[in-house]
Amino acid sequence: MSLIRKIVHIDMDAFYASVEQRDDPALRGKPVVVAWRGNRSVVCAASYEARKYGVRSAMPAMHAERLCPDAIFIPPDFVRYKAVSRAAREIFKRHTDIIEPLSLDEAYLDVTENKTGLPTATRVAMTIRQQIREELQLTASAGVAPNKFLAKVASDWRKPDGLFVIQPQDVDDFLFPLPVGRIPGVGKVTEAKLKQMRVSTVGDLRAIEMATLQEQFGRYGKRLYDLARGIDESPVVSDRPTKSISAEDTFERDVRLAEMEDLIRRLSEKVWEASRRNSRMARTIVLKLKTREFAILTRSHTPLNPPASCEELTAIALSLRERVDLGPDQLFRLVGVGLSNFRDEEQTPTLFFE
Repeated sequence: MSLIRKIVHIDMDAFYASVEQRDDPALRGKPVVVAWRGNRSVVCAASYEARKYGVRSAMPAMHAERLCPDAIFIPPDFVRYKAVSRAAREIFKRHTDIIEPLSLDEAYLDVTENKTGLPTATRVAMTIRQQIREELQLTASAGVAPNKFLAKVASDWRKPDGLFVIQPQDVDDFLFPLPVGRIPGVGKVTEAKLKQMRVSTVGDLRAIEMATLQEQFGRYGKRLYDLARGIDESPVVSDRPTKSISAEDTFERDVRLAEMEDLIRRLSEKVWEASRRNSRMARTIVLKLKTREFAILTRSHTPLNPPASCEELTAIALSLRERVDLGPDQLFRLVGVGLSNFRDEEQTPTLFFE
């Protein structure tokens, strides 16, 4: 009989906005929207007071302002948010070394065996939430379950500032009535397609054969089949290798390709600085562009040897503009620079022809 895992998913509540409200008492109890003002800005986070008006992350800031005219807009301070995230990570480390961060504000923890001798995963989650509240003056929601999928669903069940536990023997009772839209990874398109198949709940989904799901959704069909049965064997992976590093910016006004040199240089400097904190070498340089019409295109280059300096990275990023054949009058709203294809230094270089 295999060992039943004990997984905790911690999700900080309205993280960026909560940090702002914590650090400025005048903002507490008020609708706070973390976003730059401007036509192109999007909401990074919204306090629960702002969410009552329908404000959500990733929506255009101007739309958020229309929904909540009294919202207080605060420009994001990611340096401060990262510092708070690191402090939360130190709290996690008191209980387990098996930590998989998903973003600054959420992480999976495998506490099948914990470092503090607490008797249950529920007690571990309760202790972590209490330590976050007392030491960081913030709240976090937690889900406890036998696997990552269920733990993530559980952490959202009693937000904000909640704790929900799914015991192994209760998995079926919990899952059957669950709307399929609550399954992580099921977006609006997949949900609509499932509803066309008369699938509204996880119980409905479980009645569909795997072959049918694979026919409709490809490889994701097998994943849906497993999740409908509460099966998720994916481990909590600590220190997941970096896949890419990037920086991008949206223009206040649309610009031509020839006008981007200064910004590409600044973005290259940001990416190079971030890459120096990684022990692995990136082999591929990527230039990302979004046209005025919202079409996204990328151009990449993998030299025989990785860029050895910021100047070399910048030169390659600038040269990738020559491979954008949309005419000199094409206008763009966004540009980004990235590094990908990370390898350990001792690995044999691979030459890609593009």
